[in-house]
Amino acid sequence: MSSDPLLNLEQSSGRTPGERIRLALKLHGPQTAAALGKRLTITGEAVRQQLVRLAEDGFVVSWSEAKGVGRPSQFWGLTAAGHAEFPDTHAELTVQLLRTIRQTLGEGAIDRLIAAREDETRQNYSAAMAEKAGLRERVDELVRLRSQEGYMAACEDPGDGTLLFVENHCPICAAATSCQGFCRAELSVFRAVLGPGVEVERAEHILAGARRCAYIVRLVDRAA
Repeated sequence: MSSDPLLNLEQSSGRTPGERIRLALKLHGPQTAAALGKRLTITGEAVRQQLVRLAEDGFVVSWSEAKGVGRPSQFWGLTAAGHAEFPDTHAELTVQLLRTIRQTLGEGAIDRLIAAREDETRQNYSAAMAEKAGLRERVDELVRLRSQEGYMAACEDPGDGTLLFVENHCPICAAATSCQGFCRAELSVFRAVLGPGVEVERAEHILAGARRCAYIVRLVDRAA
């Protein structure tokens, strides 16, 4: 089994080919059939057949894109219906509860609820990271924690001295859309648990239309 948890998700033998393709598009964004075939170790033709079926069902869409000299390449990506196949945990109930709290107890109650959740999450993450020394070790632990909660998290190394912490899915997207204080609280938690000498900057945001949330993580010179 690969040490990459996202790769293990894609290669899971319990998934149908169509499910594996949708998951690969969710985790890595739009790709060609050939790239998908290489990633999933199946033939490009088999991938194309699956993509046609997924397109007929409304889960994916294709378009042509020029890449240098030669014929344009055909890329495939998830539609809104395709993204919706990845569940937003208890979305309808969560939004109803937030709306009821806001209407009956006021906006201040929502703020207190988010603050309490933020404090509990910070404590749990801090305890899990108590023995993690280096920045990469702490980010990897954050990846593990968030993946357990359904965020399909990963850490990428751009090679420029920073780390890119990404969440390919948001299982509380409906709640975050209804009340963006959840997103602010999560960013605050990340900054707190990764340490005072670490800068965390959100670079991509699902609620702003991106396919994922991504955070640039870097060490800072506090003496500068």
